[in-house]
Amino acid sequence: MKRIVLTTLLLTLSTFAAAQVPRSNHVVLVVEENHSLSQVIGNPAMPYFNSLASTYALATQFYANTHPSIGNYFMLTTGNLITNNDFTTATVTADNIVRHLLSAGKTWKGYAESLPATGYLGPDVFPYVRRHFPVSFFSDVVHSSVQRLNLVPFSHFPSDLANGHLPDFSLVIPNLQDDAHNCPAGLVTCSDAQILHAADNWLKLHIAPLIANPAFKTDGILIIVFDEGRSGDNAHGGGHVAALIIGPKVRRGFKSTRFYQHQNVLRTVLVALGTRTFPGAAAVAAPMADVFHP
Repeated sequence: MKRIVLTTLLLTLSTFAAAQVPRSNHVVLVVEENHSLSQVIGNPAMPYFNSLASTYALATQFYANTHPSIGNYFMLTTGNLITNNDFTTATVTADNIVRHLLSAGKTWKGYAESLPATGYLGPDVFPYVRRHFPVSFFSDVVHSSVQRLNLVPFSHFPSDLANGHLPDFSLVIPNLQDDAHNCPAGLVTCSDAQILHAADNWLKLHIAPLIANPAFKTDGILIIVFDEGRSGDNAHGGGHVAALIIGPKVRRGFKSTRFYQHQNVLRTVLVALGTRTFPGAAAVAAPMADVFHP
């Protein structure tokens, strides 16, 4: 009987030890738009995205939380939906990722493509839209002249990467023409294949250098996730979407079958950065530990 109990205990401890998110000095979250998993995985319009899905880890049972976009972006950063009003301009005082990063002594930046200027808190300027940039709503940022400086155009990202200046956490938001939301630049009408191909080209141009960066190759974690599924895909609130987890400690070619949503991403990001507190639903969500090597 003692041997059975000891064996069970060892197996339990082994399982627990295997389910750990590794610490990282560079966690990067990239958010894409409005496509379900079935539209992107295996789609020849997205060869680079699919090569990453084959090489690293794909969460096959990942579901967005709501429609439209903004609630998902807030879930990724506050653990709460906050609002489903894409046109809100209200300052958000809810607990959020910035607050927890600052409490833990961590650095962060939001890199938004086509953001008009560093610290910009104003309305949409196409192809930038504020609803896709949740950190720009947080009272911790809005009311701080210091934290507002962490809202930067994406053009800062390549130089920060090359010069070793990436923060502990980077939120990367492509603009509407590069995130699979709208037609690519120069086209008024287009096919969905063209929309996805433009997003794929953007990822290849800007994300491949990140993955190849020596600092990232040491302990980096990159998560690329779609905010919500296509119109009509309401599974678990926001639809069945693709989420990739990439990095040197990720299990290669792994397909996770665990149920995950955006609060699991938030928990994973903060655990990787060593925080001990978590906002909103992230406080009770499981980290996406199964995608990493023991």
